[in-house]
Amino acid sequence: MSCRCSSPSVPVGSRSDEMIRRISQGLRSFPPPGGALRIPGRNAPYALFPHSRGILLLAALVLPGLLLAPGALMAQDVEERFPGVSLGITYEGRRASTLAIQPFVGRLGGEAVAARAEAIVARDLRYSNRFTVLDSLPSSFARDEVDYALWDQLGADFLVTGQVEGAGSSAVLILELHDVVYREVRERGRFTLPHPDSPEFRMAAHVGSDAVVFWATGEPGFAASRIAFSRRMEDGTQDLWLVDSDGENLRRLTNHRDLALSPSWAPDGRRVAYTSYRSGLPRVYQLDLDTGQEREIPSPRPGDYLTPTYSPDGQTLVFAVNGGGRSGLFSYNVGRDCCFAALTEGRHEDISPSFSPDGRRIVFNSNRLGTGAPQIYVMPAGGGRAEILSPYVFGRPGYYTSPEWSPVGDRVAYHGRIENRGRHQILISELGRNNRIVQLTFEGNNEDPSWAPDGRHLVYVGERSWGHGLFIVDAVTGNTRTLVSGIRPNLPSWSPSLSPRMAEEDG
Repeated sequence: MSCRCSSPSVPVGSRSDEMIRRISQGLRSFPPPGGALRIPGRNAPYALFPHSRGILLLAALVLPGLLLAPGALMAQDVEERFPGVSLGITYEGRRASTLAIQPFVGRLGGEAVAARAEAIVARDLRYSNRFTVLDSLPSSFARDEVDYALWDQLGADFLVTGQVEGAGSSAVLILELHDVVYREVRERGRFTLPHPDSPEFRMAAHVGSDAVVFWATGEPGFAASRIAFSRRMEDGTQDLWLVDSDGENLRRLTNHRDLALSPSWAPDGRRVAYTSYRSGLPRVYQLDLDTGQEREIPSPRPGDYLTPTYSPDGQTLVFAVNGGGRSGLFSYNVGRDCCFAALTEGRHEDISPSFSPDGRRIVFNSNRLGTGAPQIYVMPAGGGRAEILSPYVFGRPGYYTSPEWSPVGDRVAYHGRIENRGRHQILISELGRNNRIVQLTFEGNNEDPSWAPDGRHLVYVGERSWGHGLFIVDAVTGNTRTLVSGIRPNLPSWSPSLSPRMAEEDG
């Protein structure tokens, strides 16, 4: 919902541009077990983590004579390019399951709605990167009875069938997941669909898609989610915008025409905290997405209030306060509307906090080493000793910023500068595996990663020869797609799953 509150326009001058630079360049701002890049084929057991030279790694696996030499060369090359960064290689005896989608059928006037729902669900399942999807099949494949022998002959492990009953605002989507191998229905669910003209129609279909992913894998999907980001306009102002996880429904969230930066979602998916200059100074605000109402978070200390983030229970905001002689991270209990407290303080700048899923630790960005380049640190959520996480090597270049903790597991994503050439790439530190680091991007400049609710996909800002956009990468397969192009996005934040919210509204 757009919030069209009137406020004096804040000129975008050198101070504002400097703040954007600070936030976006570092003073701002696992794969699941067995995750790896699967080589296509029903019996292919080989796997590797994403890398532009993946064929070389595969050759090392297949040809024993190449096992040591290419691996050694690869490690040396990576170490020279990116100190402290290593690439993993794994063996995996699984393949991606083949999932077929039988053309959805409509009853009681639901034919057109069924076709539209099928298209949304099919694309969601492809975007999940968990299956080889067989879809866009002829209408002759639509039938009341499931011919398991036929689907088995086509190579399907799973089959999704869909039926829409009714039309208008009373339509119901019935989805079934069939196990073709065991010739049985594994799961079945009913999903209420809003009117096709409603902006929530697609989201309701996304909820069904996520259910299919969970039924088939036991892991969460991310289709029923949105991404908030700051968009730079031609006049230099920035407002918050929203886009669905599949790149549809791009729309403005705020319309203050000043500077709105660093959005952060509350765990309930109903609130977004962000920094705004509407009062002339950067302050933290909380926007209620249901009502459009906004509240300013108290600012009892002088300084710039930046990069807010919610605790996993949604009761506490942690943000940076920079300036006024001393800077650091501070917390405020938004549930009780009280209790402003310092977590870190010093003459360095700490910024861009992010909570661990259990709420016990915070990862953040700091220049406390005094090298002129930011690094990533982890500390207890209540403050205390901070330990460096990024691969800092004394005397070697290293610039790491914009950390975000995965909602699933001990993994932190951030971006780092490559070879002192001014380009950044997306990295993951695996805290449970001796802080092993995996590089996910290799083309262009890539910054500000944010995790999907499945803890597997990341959205980030990318710059290519043709311009800027938002991109999504799968940390398991390395598959990348463009989410939005032709705009100047900054600082994206991926929402939690909105499936519980949709179910609540449906009930």
